[in-house]
Amino acid sequence: MKRSDSRWRFAPGLLLYALVLALPAFAATDSDLEKVLAKMDETAAKFRTAQAKFTWTTFNSVVNEESGRQTGKIYFQRNGNETEMAAIIDPPDAQQVVFSHGKIQSYKSRMGTLDVYDAGTHREEFETFLVIGFGSSGKDMLKSFDVNYAGEEKVDGVDTVKLELVPKSDKVKQYFTKVILWINPQNGISVQQQFLQPNGDYRLAKYSDIQLGQKNPGKVFQLKTSGNTKVVTH
Repeated sequence: MKRSDSRWRFAPGLLLYALVLALPAFAATDSDLEKVLAKMDETAAKFRTAQAKFTWTTFNSVVNEESGRQTGKIYFQRNGNETEMAAIIDPPDAQQVVFSHGKIQSYKSRMGTLDVYDAGTHREEFETFLVIGFGSSGKDMLKSFDVNYAGEEKVDGVDTVKLELVPKSDKVKQYFTKVILWINPQNGISVQQQFLQPNGDYRLAKYSDIQLGQKNPGKVFQLKTSGNTKVVTH
């Protein structure tokens, strides 16, 4: 029987990739990792906006098969020290997800419901997972994860560097035991991400048509709800 996890229905980059494949032997050095992190730092320093198409696929470890898939478009923008995220999920799971000012809001127009998740004192952790690989710096990543350089790999025709991240926080490990990023070394942005859960389930996120510095739609970070919307605060 297929299982689903509501966590993956409202946040992208808890926001939720492929099984870890055996890599050919290679001799990674500290400088290999430092180069990637330095490029991420460079991108983060001048990061303002980003947008991309996405495919989020969840996998069930018990039956070793896909248990759900969502497609759509995602947007990021930097306001001061805060990075905001908005995702527009295509039908049949039509949904708008916004992370801003320490809150995740998930609006499902078909059901007429708005779920609000307040990050509270865990705001920094929420932001780390939701914007990781999109304008996040290498220095900040090292604060939250033990990072391992795992070689080079081609993803959908793009040459990438593979990084394996293990959360330093025991609380975070209760949700994600490992995060794997495939970073384009040319721009310091991830084209693929994998989040692995303690039970073996995972989510694979693929990003394409990535655009940096483009002006985002003016109201994409504002939810449009109806007057009869039911608001549920978590």
